[in-house]
Amino acid sequence: MMPLAMMKAGETNVIKRIGGKEETKKFLESLGFVPGSNVIVISHIGGNVIVNVKESRVAVSKEMAMKIMV
Repeated sequence: MMPLAMMKAGETNVIKRIGGKEETKKFLESLGFVPGSNVIVISHIGGNVIVNVKESRVAVSKEMAMKIMV
C-alpha cells in the first residue's frame, strides 16, 4: 500500500483506504475517492495531482493525495 501522491502518471490502482480527519474523509468521498474505486493518475502539476476517479477528472493537493492509500 502507498499514498496516491507516489503513483506515476498513467498508473491505475484501486483505493484501499482514506486517512485523515472525519471531515477530510467526507470531502474526499464526495469527490469520488471511496475504497474499492479505481483511480488513474493523469499528471502531477505544481504540487497537485490530477486523477480520473469515477468517470471524473479531479485535482487534489499533494497533502490530500498523501491521505489516499492505494
